[in-house]
Amino acid sequence: MKRTASDLDADETRVPSKRLKTEFGPRPVSNEPVEIEREGSPAPQVEDTGKPSPKSELAYPPKSLSSGRSGPLVTFQQPSPLTTFSYDSKRELRFDDSALRYYVDPPHGADLRYGYERWVKRPEEKGRLDGLLKAWLRVRDGFPEGFMNGGVIAWRGVMTRILTAPYEEREGWHLNVMCVNGTLYLEEHVSDAKLLEKEDLTPHHRLQSYYGYSFESFCTAGTPHAKPGWGGDVDTNVQWCSVVRTKLGNTRLVIGGEVDCVRGKLTKTNDTLVELKTSLTIRNQLDESRFEKKLLKFYFQSFLLGVPEIVVGFRSPAGKLGTIQSFQTMQIPRMVRGKPGSWDPSICLGWGERFLAFVKEAVQGDVRSAAAKEEEAPVVWRVDFKPRVGVSIIQLGPEAVEEVQAGSDRYGFLPRWYWEEQLHNQV
Repeated sequence: MKRTASDLDADETRVPSKRLKTEFGPRPVSNEPVEIEREGSPAPQVEDTGKPSPKSELAYPPKSLSSGRSGPLVTFQQPSPLTTFSYDSKRELRFDDSALRYYVDPPHGADLRYGYERWVKRPEEKGRLDGLLKAWLRVRDGFPEGFMNGGVIAWRGVMTRILTAPYEEREGWHLNVMCVNGTLYLEEHVSDAKLLEKEDLTPHHRLQSYYGYSFESFCTAGTPHAKPGWGGDVDTNVQWCSVVRTKLGNTRLVIGGEVDCVRGKLTKTNDTLVELKTSLTIRNQLDESRFEKKLLKFYFQSFLLGVPEIVVGFRSPAGKLGTIQSFQTMQIPRMVRGKPGSWDPSICLGWGERFLAFVKEAVQGDVRSAAAKEEEAPVVWRVDFKPRVGVSIIQLGPEAVEEVQAGSDRYGFLPRWYWEEQLHNQV
C-alpha cells in the first residue's frame, strides 16, 4: 500500500504535474532540514537574449553576496537513505552490500605506489543513469504517485558540479537533460573525444590518480575491526553506492553516488559513512589556501549524500603517506569562513536553486506524458556551463541526440527498458 504525501513530508506541498517552474525562497520542510542563509543582495539577472520565454541563459552568480546574511533561507533537507547497491569486479549490479568496506586506520608512512602494477582500472565511460534508475524503480512504489513531479534524478557528481559552479573559474561542463512525466533527468555529457582524452593519461598523471585509490585500500577492509594493512589490490570496477532522497528549496532530489566505507557498521541513517580523500602535505600558506579550495568539492560530495565524516590522508609528491586528519562534514564551512578567497555554501545552494528553476522553466513546454511522446523523437536538452559567464540551454537536434545515444538502445539518454516502464506507469 502506497504512503501518502502527508505521511512522507507533513509540511511539504507537492508540485503539480503540469507546473514545472519553481519560485525562489525558503520552503518549509520536514525531517530536520539543514538551513543555510542566502545573502541579502538580489539574485543575478537573467541575460536578455531578445527571445521569448522560456529563458535560454542564466548569468554567472556574483560572489560578493557574502557581505551580509539578512536574506531568505535556502533550505536543504537532511538526506534520507533509500537503498544501496554494489558493482562487482565484472561490473554487474547487485542490490546488496557485497562491495561495502569498513574503515581501518592506515599504516603510518604507507607507500601509496604499492600495488600500482596490479591496478585494474575501469575504462572511462559516459555517466549513464542506468544503475540509479534501477535503484529508484525498486523503491518507487513506497511513495505516492507523482512524488517526483517537478523533481530531479541525478548522480551525486552532477549535483556537485552544479552547486560548486559559482567558484569554478577554469573548467566548463555539459549536461544532458530530459523531462519525462514531470521529472527531470540529468546526466553529464561527455563526448567520445573527451573520453579518449581522459583515458589517455600520461604516466605521471596516471600514477597521481592511483594514489587516491591506494589510500582507500590502506584505509578499508572487508570486515569491521580488521588490522591495519593493505586492504587488497585496487579494482575500480568494484563500488558500493548509496541512494538518498532530499530537497533543495522545494525541488525533490533523488541522488546516488559511491561511498568509500563505513566506520564500525552500516546504519539506517547513514551516520557512519566515511569519505576518503588524499591531498599534498601542507607546507606553507599557499598550500593551505589550495587545500581550503579543494574542501569545497570535498564538502558538497559528502553533504549531498549525508556523509558525516571525511578522512584526508596528506601525502608527499612521491606518494608517501603522512598525517591523517578527520573532518566533520558540517564543520568544514566554518574552517574557511572569513579567509581570503574563501567559499560560502549559501551562495552555492542559492545558485543551485536558481539553476534548477532555470532549467525547469526552459523545458516547461515539454511536460507531456511518456505516452504522448511514444511515437515522437526524444526531446533532449543540453546545458552548457562556462566559467565566469554562466549557463545556457538549447534543445538538441536529431544528429546530436544520436550522438547522446551513442549507438545503444536508448530513448534519448534513458535506457529503453526504463522508458518503456514509464509508458506503463505514468502519472
